[in-house]
Amino acid sequence: MRNKGVNISLKSYDEIFSTEETRQDTGEHVIMVKLDKIHSFKNHPFKVVDDEDMRKTADSIREYGVLVPAIVRPLGNGEYEMISGHRRRYASKLAGKDEMPVIVREMDDDTATILMVDSNLQREHILPSERAKAYQMKMDAMKRQGQRSDLGTSGQVGQKLGAREQIAKETGESGRQVQRFMRLNNLIPELLEMVDEKKIAFNPAVELSYLKPQEQKEFFEAMDIMQTPPSLSQAQRLKKSSQEGKCTPELIESIMDEDKKSPLNRVVFDFEDLRKYFPKNYTSKQMQTAILLMLDQWSRTKAKPQEK
Repeated sequence: MRNKGVNISLKSYDEIFSTEETRQDTGEHVIMVKLDKIHSFKNHPFKVVDDEDMRKTADSIREYGVLVPAIVRPLGNGEYEMISGHRRRYASKLAGKDEMPVIVREMDDDTATILMVDSNLQREHILPSERAKAYQMKMDAMKRQGQRSDLGTSGQVGQKLGAREQIAKETGESGRQVQRFMRLNNLIPELLEMVDEKKIAFNPAVELSYLKPQEQKEFFEAMDIMQTPPSLSQAQRLKKSSQEGKCTPELIESIMDEDKKSPLNRVVFDFEDLRKYFPKNYTSKQMQTAILLMLDQWSRTKAKPQEK
């Protein structure tokens, strides 16, 4: 099983790392560097998780060593910044190693950012938040490098379209899908985490990203009370209400309180029908608690004559 994992890792980096022959032609070579001399890439968007795959990688490194050198760039004074190889560095630490093989390359910030993103997008499992941040980082780097659209446009709009379409071509996504992923960067951290945890589906999450930060906080609180994820229709209506300046806490709660399926084993009340019997500041949860309490008291009162 270890050999299989190693082969997959080598294959995924075939187009990222140069061959030994190419390195000799360019003067590049592999050197061993202490792990504590290699620093993480600034704002690295990909999480390094200590999971089962990481432990398998550590076992492989413990037995065979790091077979694919990392790529770093020099910071001076014998320090380096990791461009590609964050997981291998972490696995090396788990394996009890104190150094790893690296290829040292001089490159500017934008070139380093693009290479860092491209090498990590080779991974099989990438969280929506990771993809969103990575696409945005690469987009910004490409725009700074002066990317232009092949559609005959110019200026900032042309740069944006050109970079987006280039990312789409390289990742196999559509340009629209790349843009939709980057929309997730507008979500507050609490909601973005729920997208990663699959508590909120991708399509509704994109719609929610159009809500203002305060509206998103209010939505997060309402969702916590309702204990139910939003449907695409609900998210679209919340987006529209925000654009119209009508996305109040009351409206958010009303939309989220809708019964999606109306199962036969549930009694469903319209939110507005119940609202007139309770103080305005009552949440749906408080109303539910109060109704159940009153029903319990009514049941006890009804049972007393029968006991006599």
